[in-house]
Amino acid sequence: MATEAEIYAALTEIFHDVFMREDLVLNPELTARQVQGWDSFRQIEIIMASEEKWNIKFNTRELDSLRCVGDLAKLVGSKTA
Repeated sequence: MATEAEIYAALTEIFHDVFMREDLVLNPELTARQVQGWDSFRQIEIIMASEEKWNIKFNTRELDSLRCVGDLAKLVGSKTA
């Protein structure tokens, strides 16, 4: 089971890779509207990288419920528990 700190550290690495920016700082309330270039293609990259990192799969209902980074972190936590 991954801790919240481990999840955010890994998500930060994923976001840095996807956006090719090292200056992104994740917080639970961060949304796509707040990050320049976060479009549907980047969202797919984030989801696929997360699934690969933790060897998990998200279903459509779970993906539709994601509104912010905190939602993704909680979902990863529940899938790795």
